[in-house]
Amino acid sequence: MADRIASDHPSVQTVRSTCTETATGVKLEVPAEDRDAFTTDEVVRVVVEGEELFARVERALTGDELAVPGVYETPDQARDPSGATDRLSEWIDEIGVPAGGSVLIDVVEPEFLYGLRAPGETAFYDAREPPSDSLSEIAKDLED
Repeated sequence: MADRIASDHPSVQTVRSTCTETATGVKLEVPAEDRDAFTTDEVVRVVVEGEELFARVERALTGDELAVPGVYETPDQARDPSGATDRLSEWIDEIGVPAGGSVLIDVVEPEFLYGLRAPGETAFYDAREPPSDSLSEIAKDLED
């Protein structure tokens, strides 16, 4: 059984993002000063309400900000979300975060595992190591 780690553990960095409406739903905007906590244009694991999902962190068209444009059930859906259900929009509706409101992003394992939670909430994550680079490269090759 994997160890569980709380969102308030000293090893977990928490970044405050802003919920912004888009034409198709919502996205989370990450301030430029926190961009080093994220990897861009790669699919990462995101825990929402205890469920492990997948997302991509993208660079903004202008400026140094980053954005999480959606959260999906599979890595392929995170890469190509056309026709997939955006679980981020569903979750934002459920917890009632308005446009311009905050969502906390916990950096559990940089470039591998993140968690989303509402401000004031505590979340628990299964602590585990990311796969080695060689294993992730093999998996990526198999997906392609």
